[in-house]
This record gives sequence, structure tokens and C-alpha cells, in this order.
Amino acid sequence: MMDYQKTAKEVLAALGGKENIVANMTCMTRLRVTVSDHEKVDVPSLKKIEGVLGVVDSGTVQIVFGPGKVHKVGEEFAKLTGLALGSDDAAEDVQSVAKENKEINKAKHNGPVQRFLKHIANVFVPILPGIIAAGLINGILNVINVSTNKAMVGVWWYQCIAVIGWALFLYLPIFVGMNACKEFKGSPILGALAGAYFVANSAMPLLAKVNDADILLPITGKAFNPSNGGLLSALIAGIFFAYLERWIRKIIPDLLDTFFTPLLTVILGGFVTVIVLQPIGTWLTNGIFFLLNFLYTDLGAIGGYILSAGFLPLVSVGLHQALTPIHAMLNDPNGATKGVNYLLPILMMAGGGQVGAGLAICFKTKNKKLKRMTRDSLPVGILGVGEPLMYAVTLPLGKPFVTACLGAGLGGILASLFHLGTISQGVSGLFGLLIVVPGQQLQYVISMVVAYLGGFILTYFFGVDENRINEVYGKDD
Repeated sequence: MMDYQKTAKEVLAALGGKENIVANMTCMTRLRVTVSDHEKVDVPSLKKIEGVLGVVDSGTVQIVFGPGKVHKVGEEFAKLTGLALGSDDAAEDVQSVAKENKEINKAKHNGPVQRFLKHIANVFVPILPGIIAAGLINGILNVINVSTNKAMVGVWWYQCIAVIGWALFLYLPIFVGMNACKEFKGSPILGALAGAYFVANSAMPLLAKVNDADILLPITGKAFNPSNGGLLSALIAGIFFAYLERWIRKIIPDLLDTFFTPLLTVILGGFVTVIVLQPIGTWLTNGIFFLLNFLYTDLGAIGGYILSAGFLPLVSVGLHQALTPIHAMLNDPNGATKGVNYLLPILMMAGGGQVGAGLAICFKTKNKKLKRMTRDSLPVGILGVGEPLMYAVTLPLGKPFVTACLGAGLGGILASLFHLGTISQGVSGLFGLLIVVPGQQLQYVISMVVAYLGGFILTYFFGVDENRINEVYGKDD
């Protein structure tokens, strides 16, 4: 149990003592102190005090304690200074509180796994605009082709648009390899060459036939197949090229670096990629699709519930970034699902559960401050931007976050039973209607409404604890 009085005394000492304090006030997560002499403030000592999550030294000294704790420390601090404890909660909008809480949560869950997955997500984020555009093009053109019996295939402008959907996914391994190499501090163009091994182009020299016989690889004794392993193989190869280039650069003389480092990187890297890395990528890809198939097909509704209810807990600890390359693979028209992402609609229901929980809190709580923050968070939550609602409302309170997740699972069940799919990614919530497979819009709305209801009912009856709310957000005056 944190000793708030002891913490307040240590904070006061690090700020230069009582005589250096001009004013003190609290907001949602911070104790804000105005001092007369900044030279007397010992910021390193402040950061070492128990419960302090961070220090911002600007016009005022802002000491981050997080929701709940800050008010208790503030009360003890005001007793020591003899100054009335002010509050500037009204000056903080929901976006700033959500951003601050997100950073605090990120600091708590920032281990090596999360940092590595963040690097992986950074590989795909710059490519997302292209994936979104190409996915939508492919989905729309498929509908037109089926409904018109391919009547448009001879029209130049129609095929001009189709080139984008075709080219992005055909050459996507190059972009992935390039960004992976760049993210891990290698030369992007060398990473692009790593990704080129996974472009299914019949003109590739490694796919040539000699006397009608395939060129066989060592160890496996089989012909090379660029499609095996897909984007994961390109990702692994791009990362490997970055480390290999950096290692070669360390040991090669400076005089030879310009010529031989890139040459040795692509030659040695190419051999390792084809013989070792592609089989690893293939094994990982097959494993991922096996797991998804088990959850989606074998477990059916139960799998839908697990995926939807468990998604936001993954987000809260930063593990959701592992799904970024998986979504890209699912939206690949040349992949196992032919470009239809069956996972994303199920995960979208998680946001619906949060919206339902927010509505329940808004209806039931008597805390005006929380009502305002929830009311401000709900419109963007409905549109698919869930961070304000999650980080400013449900996650700090605890129980509503759990009930929101459990309620969202009900929407996940329907999304699974309806076999909802998306033809692209990048949006959620109400905007999810733009990327759902054409003809599934009504089923998507029904599933989302059920997620709303699930989050609302469970939160209304089990998730609203007024004592906890007042502890986190402070009592109304």
C-alpha cells in the first residue's frame, strides 16, 4: 500500500521545500506545482519517488501519478504546503487524458516483446494506405466482374484501375522487405532485393527450366516457390539483410565498404534467404493459418467470442501489433483467403463493447466529470476511434473495461456465425461498413449492435462502481 503522506513529503523536499511552493493543484493524473525558483527543483529525485510515473518541468512542475493516486497525494501535499488544493480538470479534454493514460500504460508494458512487435508494426504502417486502396479496388472490381459477367474487362480505364490492386499485392513482398531492412537500420534498397525473392514472377531466373526440368534447391531437393512463406518470409529476410549488412560493414575495411558491403550482403543474404529463411517463414505462416482456422472454423462461435473479447486486453499491453502482418496476409488476393479478411470484423466488435460500456456509464454514474468525459468519447468511439473511451474511461476504472470486453464477445459470436469479412483494413466502428464485403452490411450492423448491447448490459449491472469512480475522477464539488 502506497504511503501517500510519505510520498507527499518526499515530493515537497524535491521541489525545494514549503517556501518554494506558490500553488498546487491536481488534474486527472498529475500534481501540478507552481514554484518560485526552478533552480531548487530536483527533477531526478522526483522521478525516483515511489508512485511517480513521470515528471514534466515546464511553466509548472507536473508530477504524473496516474488516476486515483494523484488526488490522494495532492491532498497530503496541500496539507504540508498550507495552500488550498486547486483542480484544473476542466482544462483537460478527453483526448489529452486518453493520450496521457496511454503513455502511462505504454510505460508499464514496454518490454522487449512489445518493442519488437512495435518495430514489426512500423514495417507495415507506411504500406497501409496502399493496402487499403488496393484492397478496396480488388473487392469492388470483383463484385463488378461477377455482376456483369466480366463485361468491363476490355475497357482501358477499368483495367487501368485494376492495375493498382494487382500490382500492390504482387510486389508487396518488396515493400515489406524494404521497410523491414530500414526499420532495423539497414539499407532499404537491399531489403527490397530480399523481398524480391518472394514475388511470384515466372521470369525469375531461379524458376527457369533446363531441359524441361526444374532447378532444384539443396537440402530440400525441391524447386523454389516464391509464394511459400509469403510476407512473413519477406519480413524475416528484410530484417536479416539489415543485420547482415551491419555486421559486414563492421569487419570490412573502409576502402572496400562502398563496393563489397552491399555485394556480400545480397549474395550471402540471398543464399540464406532461399535455403533457410523461407522455410522458417513458411512454417510460421502455416502455423498462423492453422491457429486462425482452428479458432474460426473448428471453434466457430466460441472462437469468435474469444477473439473479440480478448482483443482489447492485447491492445492494452501492446501485443496487438503482432496482428499487423497477419491482416496484410489475409487481405492478399493471392493468399489462402483470396483477399477476404475474416479476422478483422470479429476484432472490430471489441470497439462496440467499449461503446456499450461507455453508454452504460454515462446513464448510471452520478459523477459529472466522468459523464462529461464519457459523453465526449462516445461519438468518436462509434465511428471507430476507441482510444479516448478506452484510455480515458474504461481502462482506468478496471471493471468497465472487463465488462466491455466480455460484452463485445457477443458481437464476435455473430460476426463469426455470419462469416463477415472485409476487403481492406484501416477503419473500424461505423466506418467499417465501407470495407465489409459487399452485401454483408446489414449483418455487420446487427453484430455491432449486439456488441453495444452486450457491453451496455454487463457494464450497467456489474461494471459501475461509484466509489471507484470517485476515487479515480474525484468527487464532484
